[in-house]
Amino acid sequence: MKDLNPVGCPKLDGPEVSQYLFYPRASWQAPLSQEAVRDVMIPVEPDVSIGARYHIFNKQGPSVLFFHGNGEIVEDYEDIAFLYSRLNLNFLPVDYRGYGHSTGQPTVSAMLRDAHVVLEYTRKWLTLNGCSGPFIVMGRSLGSASALELAEGCADLIDGLIIESGFAHSQTILNLVGVDMKRAGIQESEAFRHIEKIGNFRKPTLIIHAELDQILPFKDGEDLYEASGAAQKRLLKIPGADHNSIFMVGLSEYMNAVAVFAEGLR
Repeated sequence: MKDLNPVGCPKLDGPEVSQYLFYPRASWQAPLSQEAVRDVMIPVEPDVSIGARYHIFNKQGPSVLFFHGNGEIVEDYEDIAFLYSRLNLNFLPVDYRGYGHSTGQPTVSAMLRDAHVVLEYTRKWLTLNGCSGPFIVMGRSLGSASALELAEGCADLIDGLIIESGFAHSQTILNLVGVDMKRAGIQESEAFRHIEKIGNFRKPTLIIHAELDQILPFKDGEDLYEASGAAQKRLLKIPGADHNSIFMVGLSEYMNAVAVFAEGLR
């Protein structure tokens, strides 16, 4: 595993970013403990744990570790988990600090550091529970930061990468919180570095982006695709969809692309 000490973006950890970039929402439901659906708490620091929900549909099938978008929690993905079950894919959504059943307070650096711990824990959990299929890391929107952090630092543990509605440039997402990087004296090398990270990842990569994304423009999806270092890569544009309607508008194309991608890793 990558040394965790240098992981993070200290210049993005202040309240002027964190209180606007993250929208934590607590869960009101009791944790699940069923044969096919298991809520787990992943310890990432003393007194801080991250909640995840593991949907295991096929122990020999691919597993998708999923980092969701802002304002979402793992429980929002129950219907989507059912769609993954129809593809015989294990679906493993994970929260951030302060989201769902997780404890702690979210910051950019904590989110990136926690992703490494979540990956290690999840891989061990899958092995202990007899899951042997390919391992995919996927990030939606804000979750693209966690996914691309792992793509760069833990490529040897990942068989494939999916980025949905992600951002290529730090300024794109910082625009949403009113931070001008140049004025704040922040270089891309001190921020998310997504172009560099995806360029260092050589394994199969799928980029999915809405044509009319009003939050993270389609151009960011194109830039991620162009920068990708993978020999096997695909950019799927969902016509007529925006950031929040991408799944509803492009359901068939979206899930078919995921299915084809996962099948290619078997």
